[in-house]
Amino acid sequence: QVQLVQSGGGLVQAGGSARLSCVASGLTFSNYAMGWFRQAPGKEREFVARISWSGDGTYYADSVKGRFTISRDNTKNTVYLQMNRLKAEDTAVYYCAVHRDGTYVYTSPGAYDYWGQGTQVTVSS
Repeated sequence: QVQLVQSGGGLVQAGGSARLSCVASGLTFSNYAMGWFRQAPGKEREFVARISWSGDGTYYADSVKGRFTISRDNTKNTVYLQMNRLKAEDTAVYYCAVHRDGTYVYTSPGAYDYWGQGTQVTVSS
């Protein structure tokens, strides 16, 4: 069974940095693109970033472009989200997810099959 276990996050000051990790098991990790989403209280889950299976291709939401970096280490079955220059509006629960193979929609939660447990990131201003 597929499991995604997240770590990282917490309370960060505005302008600071944080890194999220997501370790996958139960699947051939290097075969799948991965994504990060976030959900703030009272809001819908929104796309943050996606990385191809090889790590060569990345795609970001406009709101995080230039501040966040998605990366992966296929030898460790792990995907990362490095978040820099954090803002109060980045406060949310962050989720990693497995992008459904053969799906060319990147930004919809419906294009992702398995999800991590979620990690709270709170940015204090």
